[in-house]
Amino acid sequence: MANPHQQNPESYDPAGSTQMFRAFVDEGQGGPAGRRAAAPAPARSSGPRAGLIAGVIAAVVVAAVVWLALG
Repeated sequence: MANPHQQNPESYDPAGSTQMFRAFVDEGQGGPAGRRAAAPAPARSSGPRAGLIAGVIAAVVVAAVVWLALG
């Protein structure tokens, strides 16, 4: 692999560093077939379930405070 900083001006390739970078990335992914971007895994969001659990806990705490205050 040639050092791009030691090339003579006649053979200068402005896309050379990009090509080397792409080759490096492809090398880490198993070649050109690995270049395809894998679909991101769907994020598992707790969403309404977390809100429901927090609401139930808050209701139990409020009920306990009311029961202790009136009892």
